[in-house]
Amino acid sequence: MIGFFIKKAFFDGWDNLFALAAFNVMQLLLLLAFIVLPLSLGAGDALSMVFIALGILAISLWQAISTFAMNDASDYRSLGIKSSFAHFGEAWKPGLAVGALNVVLWFSFTVGIPFYLMQKGFVGVFLASLLFWTCLVAALASQYYLPLEARRGGGFRKNVKVALMLLIDNLGFSLFLFFYNVLTLVISAFTAFMAPGLAGVALATADAVKLRLKKYEWLEANPGADRRRVPWTELLAEEKELVGVRTLKGMIFPWKEGK
Repeated sequence: MIGFFIKKAFFDGWDNLFALAAFNVMQLLLLLAFIVLPLSLGAGDALSMVFIALGILAISLWQAISTFAMNDASDYRSLGIKSSFAHFGEAWKPGLAVGALNVVLWFSFTVGIPFYLMQKGFVGVFLASLLFWTCLVAALASQYYLPLEARRGGGFRKNVKVALMLLIDNLGFSLFLFFYNVLTLVISAFTAFMAPGLAGVALATADAVKLRLKKYEWLEANPGADRRRVPWTELLAEEKELVGVRTLKGMIFPWKEGK
């Protein structure tokens, strides 16, 4: 399943390369407006923290819109500016929820954990460790939250529960997805974060949730089935057909494919 996920995420990104760049431009503009410019103009420590928090909220909100749009791309629908902005009404609440979590994670890693580590003794180390592992679990589970909202709807509480269930039941894949997204952002540095960038992360998580949910659709349709023996070949057959077989020539010069 992981091999096909990588293939689908790559080809979906390639097919929507210019759309990824457009979404990433907006992310970079928000980063510049809310964080880079205020800090470069010498905002004080307290004011800097306010701007950073506002920037995280704004970027998270746009990431939610991007995820809803990339859910369309995962289903092989074309992306457009008008259709993407049409997702604002359903994306802003999940986006702000994730933004609030990201602010808490940022504050925890930059202030909370260092503060506890500065305290002498076992209690400080214990609280720092507890906060670190809590933040790590929240970060891993949050990978699934926005794609679940985009694909299933259902509201905050329901999808938080499902996100935690996906994390616990698919811990290995969740860790893989986390490092895959980190690697995606590292690679993006070579393109000035134009591609794949955060939009590529949104697309990858949308693909991950779409494919992973097939396991639970199968389990629901087959009560009593062995969850350790998921027939991924059968479950992914349609998706593999839709992705198709690609060649380098066909990817770069699609109009020459078959000639």
